[in-house]
Amino acid sequence: MKKIVTVLSGAGVSAESGIKTFRDADGLWEGHDVMTVASPQGWEDDMELVLDFYNQRRRQLKEVQPNAAHLLLSKLESHYSVNIITQNVDDLHERGGSTNVLHLHGELLKVRSTADPRLIYHWEKDLIKGDKCTKGSQLRPHIVWFGEEVPLLEKAAEIVYSSDIIIIIGTSMQVYPAASLVGYSRNADIFYIDPNPKTSYELNHIDYTLIKEPATIGMESLYNQLVMNEENN
Repeated sequence: MKKIVTVLSGAGVSAESGIKTFRDADGLWEGHDVMTVASPQGWEDDMELVLDFYNQRRRQLKEVQPNAAHLLLSKLESHYSVNIITQNVDDLHERGGSTNVLHLHGELLKVRSTADPRLIYHWEKDLIKGDKCTKGSQLRPHIVWFGEEVPLLEKAAEIVYSSDIIIIIGTSMQVYPAASLVGYSRNADIFYIDPNPKTSYELNHIDYTLIKEPATIGMESLYNQLVMNEENN
């Protein structure tokens, strides 16, 4: 049976494909205060601003491509059973070839009903005021905003718990509850890839190997190490 590798990925992976992150710019995301475009209050205050913001992000997604880190993570599936648990709302892991991707914070290419969150639709065009679900309610981005529950958190914790190897890549380990997931690991070998690593409560209480490199470079190094180890076992 293949060993289970779980990848906890964040914005640093997508950044190398040209997608901007808000934590690198004083809390601004593409020039916006994140609370105006990523919170229930922001939606209530200015729905059209929020819709326009995500429409622009959706258009931008069509202009970028998976990078080497995405591609190497998908290649790892030839040697291990790989699960990706990502904070990213883009589809670059999927386009890079990964087949088991769990999006903790939602997906940019999906929308859902404001009346019934179970009504979720694939969506690639602009979303505008007046676009409604089958029950007649306004559609909203399928994004977990600040202050909202993370519905897939329990499933993600179960995946981490069953993992033999955990790769933390492109995440500052500062966003909760996502940052708490590594705390569910059970005797896993843990690798943390980040050029500017930060400490967290969870990292201070576990053993891990730090690879102080950007996602693409660090993942190349780790990929070679993991494949070599698997071939020698």
